Amino acid sequence: MRKAVFLFLLLLGIGIGFLSVRDEEWGPRIVMMFVGALFGGAIGGGLSGIGSRQRGRLPLRSEEEENPIPGMGYSGRDLAANYWRDKGHPPFMKPPEPDPTHGSRMFDPDKLQ
Repeated sequence: MRKAVFLFLLLLGIGIGFLSVRDEEWGPRIVMMFVGALFGGAIGGGLSGIGSRQRGRLPLRSEEEENPIPGMGYSGRDLAANYWRDKGHPPFMKPPEPDPTHGSRMFDPDKLQ
């Protein structure tokens, strides 16, 4: 029954495309029949349920099961997972720690060496 509904709407789209330009040459007829088949196939597939999920399929896995966090990546998930360790910076891109002799004002422009 599903295939019959799909084929009926597909042929209906082709027929409407043909009838809309029946007085033209064959080039525009073929193009309009193709456009009618495109719309008829889309509507027929939607109404007949072709392409919908089938029963009995395995449940979808979560993102964490499909892509576990390896630990040293640059993706948003890796940065979020290791935020406590990297203090918000990507791995190997941390700014240098201030020298203990200069204190926290190491990079101030007015401070001379």
